[in-house]
Amino acid sequence: MRLILVSNRLPISTTKENNKLCFQSSVGGLVTGLSDYINQKVKAEGKKNYLWVGWPGSTIEENKQKKAKEVLLKNFQSVPVFIPESQMDKFYYGFCNRTIWPLFHYYPMLTSFEEKYWKSYQQINEVFMNTLEEIIKPDDVIWIHDYHLMLLPQLIRKKFPTVKIGFFLHIPFPVYEVFRLLPKDWREKILNDLLGADLVGFHTYEYTQYFLHCVQRLLGYEHDMGSLIINNRLVKIDTFPMGINFEKFNNAIQNQEIASEVETLKKSLNGMKSILSIDRLDYTKGILHRLRGYEKFLEEHPEWHEKVVFLLIIVPSRTGIDHYLQIKKQVDEFVGKINGKFGKIGWNPISYQYKSFDFQKLVSFYIIADVGLVTPLRDGMNLVAKEFVASKADKKGVLILSEMAGAIKELCEAVAVNPNNITEIANSLHYSLSMDEEEQKNRNEIMQKRLSNCNVIYWAEDFLQRLQQVHDEKNKLKFNFFTSNDKIKLQTDFKTAKNKLVMLDYDGTLSPLVKHPSLAKPSTDTLTLLKELSLLETMDLVITSGRDKATLNKWFSLPKINLIAEHGIWIKYAGKEWEIQKETTNDWRPQIINILQTYTNRVPGSFIEEKEYSLCWHYRNCYQEVAKIKSKELADDLISFVANKDLQVVQGSKIVEIRNTSVNKGTAALSFLSKKDYDFILAAGDDYTDEDLFAALPQTCYSIKVGMSQSKAKFNIDNCGSLIEILKSLLLL
Repeated sequence: MRLILVSNRLPISTTKENNKLCFQSSVGGLVTGLSDYINQKVKAEGKKNYLWVGWPGSTIEENKQKKAKEVLLKNFQSVPVFIPESQMDKFYYGFCNRTIWPLFHYYPMLTSFEEKYWKSYQQINEVFMNTLEEIIKPDDVIWIHDYHLMLLPQLIRKKFPTVKIGFFLHIPFPVYEVFRLLPKDWREKILNDLLGADLVGFHTYEYTQYFLHCVQRLLGYEHDMGSLIINNRLVKIDTFPMGINFEKFNNAIQNQEIASEVETLKKSLNGMKSILSIDRLDYTKGILHRLRGYEKFLEEHPEWHEKVVFLLIIVPSRTGIDHYLQIKKQVDEFVGKINGKFGKIGWNPISYQYKSFDFQKLVSFYIIADVGLVTPLRDGMNLVAKEFVASKADKKGVLILSEMAGAIKELCEAVAVNPNNITEIANSLHYSLSMDEEEQKNRNEIMQKRLSNCNVIYWAEDFLQRLQQVHDEKNKLKFNFFTSNDKIKLQTDFKTAKNKLVMLDYDGTLSPLVKHPSLAKPSTDTLTLLKELSLLETMDLVITSGRDKATLNKWFSLPKINLIAEHGIWIKYAGKEWEIQKETTNDWRPQIINILQTYTNRVPGSFIEEKEYSLCWHYRNCYQEVAKIKSKELADDLISFVANKDLQVVQGSKIVEIRNTSVNKGTAALSFLSKKDYDFILAAGDDYTDEDLFAALPQTCYSIKVGMSQSKAKFNIDNCGSLIEILKSLLLL
């Protein structure tokens, strides 16, 4: 089994020096984490059974692409995706960082909704697909990373239906009210294409739930404990907090060069305590809020003047975007303001550096800092916080961590702050600098144990093992899909049969479910199909429905069609009048309607459908989180009320129905079976009421459930369109 990692950037970047291609390691938490996992995997397996696919970091002329591809593949197990600079600008600096990044981090006011960026995003995902198409093998495992490639899972799925595909999002996934700000076509395509994966992973439980909520609200797919059945496939949505290489950071002080660097830094501090802030230049990191908090701390605690220094390190990022240039200017000005306001000869309150550092220098800062100040306004995970804690081999030091960072779920012993509250930041600085060593050690010991157990290797293996489990679960699903061979056998049996019975539900079976029952009127094409079927020799066609008989009369007034209304209470044999199957009373209706009306008033969008011998409360058009709770409350109230009556309360597909206990589609079917000896029976339905029908029919019949859920039916098909195609094929025999 070969692993193919796919990300926007390769772990190796190409540059040009003196017209020659040069190769150097890329930086970033994603690359570092996955590289650590890959190195461990290679060491354990003794072979490089993986490929990494991504952009090489610069535009490479067409005449040099072949050479670059050969070197990257041979020396670095990497396959480059070549993207022209003009397209990369609209894709990366456009849709990725002017649309998705700000919106997913809750900055709608900075979000661009330009169509040209969206088109470029689609094109680049297709470019990645073109590259992957040349290398994917049937038994490969594809692991796609981050927001740049959210359309890629579905593109791969269409070309390689059986390959294992995982997707992991490394940034927050927003709540529904924020995500829905994307244009309708964009947001639906992003969700649909992400669901092309077998497993979609997020850093925190909240992000997972936000995604599932958006899927339910925008696409209509409901989940069962994070599992969805989509187009005959099992898709799992789950949580996987990303870890770090704990041992690498915890053992860093044992390196002689790092130990020497640590001593040099300590001497430069001249006995002062230090507060460390390391971040990329980004408006989501809350750097200005951090500086304002430090300023307030110095104002309110003059006793710390000349005893503490704020080590502010900012790593350059996305320098071509205006918002970032503006933040850089504001940070520069604010640092100057604080140093000018509080500084004295021999003491600057802030030591500010705008540059990147290698691991040796970075971990040295972690080790010497007394306080780590990590206060993003919104962050998917934040590995800096974990690295800071892991580097404390002596367990001394205090982490101040934003409540808005994904890492707070694991680092709950850190000093948590609201990054928007300047006073809270100032108070947390004083509290952390004053904390005794015993408390520091107790906090860090707990966090380090957790980080050691749930490191980056654990994270990657957990995700990939879960991906395999999803694949195995999919194979165990008790769905008997209606195959092409089944279709051929059905056609043969139909053609040779002397007496044929076809029983079809309507809503959700012959026609997709709609917002309101009145909108489900059959199309001309559907009526034509049913008419032609009913006219076939030795054919009895029956429409089995929960609708009232007046509606069925209006919609299906064809001479040779039999009708079943209200789930079996009424039967209309072709060419005859309606017959009631059981005499019953309606004295229960007024009280039931009062109960239903109460819940209709409580749940906006819900409504009551009145039939002659049954009542139905619909909540398909409602806010589902509320409606589901209320539907269960309603069912409980009704069950208590009908306990001593010949009634039953059934919860179906976004409905609660009250109907007669002893009459159903199954009993109605028996009335047809008792009149004639059928040697071919086809029955199709989509919901709980059709299970009575499937149970009543003989084992030799063709029973078909429309939809991927467990059923008494012999076969499952994915949608109404598939059933229509089956019925049409019978006319061609």
